[in-house]
Amino acid sequence: MPEPASPLLLLVLLVNFASTWAMAGLIWTMQCVHYPLFASVGPDAFARYQASHVARITPLVGPLMLVELGTSAALLVVRPPAAPVPLVWAGLGCVLVAWIATAVFSVPAHHVLGAGFDAAAHERLVSTNWIRTLAWTAHAAIVTILVWKCLHPVREGA
Repeated sequence: MPEPASPLLLLVLLVNFASTWAMAGLIWTMQCVHYPLFASVGPDAFARYQASHVARITPLVGPLMLVELGTSAALLVVRPPAAPVPLVWAGLGCVLVAWIATAVFSVPAHHVLGAGFDAAAHERLVSTNWIRTLAWTAHAAIVTILVWKCLHPVREGA
Protein backbone atom coordinates (compact mmCIF):
# COMPACT_ATOMS: atom_id res chain seq x y z
CA MET A 1 0.00 0.00 0.00
CA PRO A 2 1.36 3.49 -0.79
CA GLU A 3 2.61 5.65 2.05
CA PRO A 4 -0.27 7.67 3.55
CA ALA A 5 -0.29 11.42 3.06
CA SER A 6 0.62 13.63 6.00
CA PRO A 7 -2.11 15.79 7.55
CA LEU A 8 -0.54 18.91 5.96
CA LEU A 9 -0.66 17.37 2.49
CA LEU A 10 -4.25 16.31 2.99
CA LEU A 11 -5.13 19.79 4.26
CA VAL A 12 -3.70 21.39 1.10
CA LEU A 13 -5.63 18.91 -1.04
CA LEU A 14 -8.89 19.42 0.86
CA VAL A 15 -8.60 23.23 0.73
CA ASN A 16 -7.99 22.89 -3.00
CA PHE A 17 -11.05 20.63 -3.24
CA ALA A 18 -13.23 23.10 -1.31
CA SER A 19 -12.10 26.21 -3.20
CA THR A 20 -12.40 24.48 -6.56
CA TRP A 21 -15.91 23.20 -5.88
CA ALA A 22 -16.93 26.62 -4.56
CA MET A 23 -15.71 28.19 -7.81
CA ALA A 24 -17.41 25.51 -9.91
CA GLY A 25 -20.74 26.10 -8.17
CA LEU A 26 -20.35 29.85 -8.39
CA ILE A 27 -19.43 29.86 -12.08
CA TRP A 28 -22.39 27.64 -13.01
CA THR A 29 -24.67 30.05 -11.12
CA MET A 30 -23.12 32.99 -12.95
CA GLN A 31 -23.36 31.23 -16.34
CA CYS A 32 -26.91 29.93 -16.06
CA VAL A 33 -28.59 32.56 -13.88
CA HIS A 34 -26.76 35.77 -13.15
CA TYR A 35 -25.08 36.71 -16.46
CA PRO A 36 -28.20 36.02 -18.58
CA LEU A 37 -30.21 38.24 -16.24
CA PHE A 38 -27.95 41.21 -17.04
CA ALA A 39 -30.08 41.74 -20.16
CA SER A 40 -33.19 42.21 -17.99
CA VAL A 41 -31.90 45.05 -15.83
CA GLY A 42 -32.75 47.89 -18.19
CA PRO A 43 -30.54 50.63 -19.58
CA ASP A 44 -31.29 53.26 -16.93
CA ALA A 45 -30.19 51.11 -14.00
CA PHE A 46 -27.56 48.94 -15.65
CA ALA A 47 -24.39 50.95 -14.91
CA ARG A 48 -25.29 51.05 -11.19
CA TYR A 49 -26.22 47.37 -11.29
CA GLN A 50 -22.91 46.44 -12.96
CA ALA A 51 -20.92 48.49 -10.44
CA SER A 52 -22.77 46.78 -7.61
CA HIS A 53 -22.19 43.37 -9.19
CA VAL A 54 -18.43 43.97 -9.44
CA ALA A 55 -18.24 45.38 -5.90
CA ARG A 56 -20.08 42.39 -4.45
CA ILE A 57 -18.62 39.55 -6.50
CA THR A 58 -14.94 40.53 -6.34
CA PRO A 59 -14.50 40.00 -2.56
CA LEU A 60 -16.14 36.59 -2.95
CA VAL A 61 -14.41 35.38 -6.12
CA GLY A 62 -10.98 36.98 -5.60
CA PRO A 63 -9.99 35.09 -2.44
CA LEU A 64 -11.45 31.81 -3.74
CA MET A 65 -9.50 32.11 -6.98
CA LEU A 66 -6.28 32.93 -5.11
CA VAL A 67 -6.71 30.02 -2.69
CA GLU A 68 -7.47 27.66 -5.55
CA LEU A 69 -4.45 28.84 -7.53
CA GLY A 70 -2.16 28.70 -4.50
CA THR A 71 -3.23 25.23 -3.41
CA SER A 72 -3.14 23.92 -6.98
CA ALA A 73 0.48 25.11 -7.31
CA ALA A 74 1.32 23.86 -3.81
CA LEU A 75 0.14 20.37 -4.74
CA LEU A 76 3.02 20.18 -7.21
CA VAL A 77 5.44 20.71 -4.33
CA VAL A 78 3.66 18.92 -1.46
CA ARG A 79 1.86 16.27 -3.49
CA PRO A 80 0.26 13.44 -1.54
CA PRO A 81 1.93 10.15 -2.57
CA ALA A 82 -1.31 8.74 -4.04
CA ALA A 83 -1.94 11.84 -6.19
CA PRO A 84 -0.71 11.18 -9.74
CA VAL A 85 1.55 13.95 -11.04
CA PRO A 86 -0.30 14.25 -14.40
CA LEU A 87 -3.60 14.86 -12.59
CA VAL A 88 -2.03 17.53 -10.39
CA TRP A 89 -0.63 19.26 -13.50
CA ALA A 90 -4.00 18.93 -15.25
CA GLY A 91 -5.71 20.57 -12.29
CA LEU A 92 -3.27 23.48 -12.34
CA GLY A 93 -3.77 23.73 -16.11
CA CYS A 94 -7.52 24.10 -15.62
CA VAL A 95 -6.94 26.87 -13.09
CA LEU A 96 -4.61 28.69 -15.49
CA VAL A 97 -7.19 28.41 -18.30
CA ALA A 98 -9.81 29.95 -16.00
CA TRP A 99 -7.46 32.78 -14.98
CA ILE A 100 -6.44 33.52 -18.58
CA ALA A 101 -10.07 33.50 -19.76
CA THR A 102 -10.94 35.85 -16.89
CA ALA A 103 -8.18 38.28 -17.87
CA VAL A 104 -8.69 38.06 -21.64
CA PHE A 105 -12.49 37.88 -21.89
CA SER A 106 -14.40 38.51 -18.66
CA VAL A 107 -12.60 41.55 -17.25
CA PRO A 108 -12.67 43.47 -20.57
CA ALA A 109 -16.39 42.67 -21.03
CA HIS A 110 -17.15 43.86 -17.51
CA HIS A 111 -15.23 47.09 -18.20
CA VAL A 112 -17.37 47.77 -21.28
CA LEU A 113 -20.54 46.92 -19.35
CA GLY A 114 -19.45 49.30 -16.58
CA ALA A 115 -20.31 52.19 -18.88
CA GLY A 116 -23.81 50.82 -19.49
CA PHE A 117 -25.46 47.84 -21.08
CA ASP A 118 -23.87 46.84 -24.36
CA ALA A 119 -25.51 43.86 -26.10
CA ALA A 120 -22.33 42.78 -27.88
CA ALA A 121 -20.24 42.91 -24.68
CA HIS A 122 -22.96 41.02 -22.83
CA GLU A 123 -23.02 38.31 -25.51
CA ARG A 124 -19.21 38.04 -25.39
CA LEU A 125 -19.34 37.75 -21.59
CA VAL A 126 -21.93 34.97 -21.65
CA SER A 127 -20.43 33.04 -24.57
CA THR A 128 -16.78 33.23 -23.46
CA ASN A 129 -17.70 32.45 -19.85
CA TRP A 130 -18.24 28.86 -21.01
CA ILE A 131 -14.43 28.56 -21.11
CA ARG A 132 -14.24 29.34 -17.39
CA THR A 133 -17.30 27.21 -16.63
CA LEU A 134 -15.77 24.18 -18.33
CA ALA A 135 -12.31 24.80 -16.82
CA TRP A 136 -13.66 24.98 -13.26
CA THR A 137 -15.92 21.99 -13.86
CA ALA A 138 -13.00 19.95 -15.19
CA HIS A 139 -10.85 21.01 -12.24
CA ALA A 140 -13.62 20.01 -9.83
CA ALA A 141 -13.70 16.54 -11.42
CA ILE A 142 -9.91 16.25 -11.29
CA VAL A 143 -9.60 17.30 -7.67
CA THR A 144 -12.42 14.91 -6.76
CA ILE A 145 -10.42 12.07 -8.32
CA LEU A 146 -7.31 13.23 -6.44
CA VAL A 147 -9.16 13.23 -3.11
CA TRP A 148 -10.61 9.79 -3.87
CA LYS A 149 -7.17 8.40 -4.73
CA CYS A 150 -5.67 9.85 -1.56
CA LEU A 151 -8.43 8.65 0.73
CA HIS A 152 -8.75 5.24 -0.96
CA PRO A 153 -5.22 4.29 -2.05
CA VAL A 154 -4.89 1.23 -4.25
CA ARG A 155 -3.11 -1.62 -2.55
CA GLU A 156 -0.02 -2.89 -4.32
CA GLY A 157 -0.71 -6.21 -5.98
CA ALA A 158 -4.50 -5.82 -5.61
